[in-house]
Amino acid sequence: MTFQTINPATNTVVKSFDDMTDAALELSVETASNTFADWKKTDYQTRSQILYTVAGLLRAKKKELAKMITLEMGKLVTHAEGEIKLSAEIFDYYAKNAEHFLADKILNPVHGKALIRYSPIGTLFGIQPWNFPFYQVARFAAPNIMIGNNVLVKHAANVPQCAMAIEEIFAEAGAPLGLYTNLLISHSQATKLIGDKRIKGLSLTGSEVAGASVAAEAGKHIKKSVLELGGSDAFIILEDADIDKAVDWAIVGRINNNGQCCVASKRFIAVESIADTFLEKFKNKMAAIVVGDPMDDTTQLGPLCTEAAAVKIADQVKRAVEGGAIILLGGKRVDRAGAYMEATILTDIKPSNPVFYEEFFGPVALFFKVKNEEEAIALSNDSPYGLGGSVFTQDIERGKRIANQIDTGMVFINHPTWTQADLPFGGTKGSGYGREMAELGLDEFVNKKLIRVSELSDPF
Repeated sequence: MTFQTINPATNTVVKSFDDMTDAALELSVETASNTFADWKKTDYQTRSQILYTVAGLLRAKKKELAKMITLEMGKLVTHAEGEIKLSAEIFDYYAKNAEHFLADKILNPVHGKALIRYSPIGTLFGIQPWNFPFYQVARFAAPNIMIGNNVLVKHAANVPQCAMAIEEIFAEAGAPLGLYTNLLISHSQATKLIGDKRIKGLSLTGSEVAGASVAAEAGKHIKKSVLELGGSDAFIILEDADIDKAVDWAIVGRINNNGQCCVASKRFIAVESIADTFLEKFKNKMAAIVVGDPMDDTTQLGPLCTEAAAVKIADQVKRAVEGGAIILLGGKRVDRAGAYMEATILTDIKPSNPVFYEEFFGPVALFFKVKNEEEAIALSNDSPYGLGGSVFTQDIERGKRIANQIDTGMVFINHPTWTQADLPFGGTKGSGYGREMAELGLDEFVNKKLIRVSELSDPF
């Protein structure tokens, strides 16, 4: 069985689910293909009404859905409620704004008249991760349904109940069968589906390995893909930063979602004049973090998503130390049942260290001291990833100038990399390509069709 709910707070199996048979998968794909033929003809009002209803149902079911998230992947239940809130906001955002964003764009050519008209391209296949099981789906499904596309979704193997709940919410909202379809399928079935002629585009959020595989398979079949992969966001603290505020945001940036965000602050880079002050305050706050049951509102750090994830990051810390890094705080598994890892700070990580270019997907912070702004920028860019980053300074114009030199898809000034419905999200380099959210989220899986009208005297 590929899909299982395993409570990471206890490492106990809660429920298992059978993979779909090939026959069941074929029926789902055929239904979706037939549904697209009708859905693409609907008006924006019809589409938006379904999304508004989905948003309302998410809000009405917030408590139970949040507990489901926490049960399956260990997110703090208070944060899980925040994820449901954000997901509802995304559905509302596209229901409200898509028609305006997708309106005809009038051109002014030298001869004749012309416009760009946006139209759907077909049924899309999304491969989604476990770390934000509702939000990740919302940012893929909402814009594309408003375009007039429909979606098939393969969710991560450890969040099957969240995956099924989303499909049930669409059904309850009155969506036609095949508009949103959850697929409990294996990796081999997913690979075959990418090549299916009825699938017109692919979107994946996941690892570099998975992204490379999906992109290669999509390329073989000449299909558009969008990839949101890993990240190793730099968090730069300059000498003129408000240190106390920077420390507070550093804790949020590193520990949010138990450290399991693609855009988590992972590499903390401080200029030497304030580095020791920042590090001491950061260490003290990290040391005070309350580890516990993610269902408990007082808990500040819960388990990683699976036992395998906890084993992996503990091994990364071990390899880092073997490569010369120093453990300033933590560094071990928590002595309790479940997939827990201590809040950890590593220093003295050199480029020769085998983990220097790796992503740490958990509550482990890498700290670096640099001489000046120039070294901070260079170190920030010395990464295979290019998702997000942060600059902390009280000189906003300086912050903008530095942001312009950082090779990432997103840079936040005086805040860790974040997400909201009306801001585009995406990266560059090994972090993938394409954008989700905001107006740009409507720009990937859409046919931008030129329509030109010629006059009888047109010389062409």
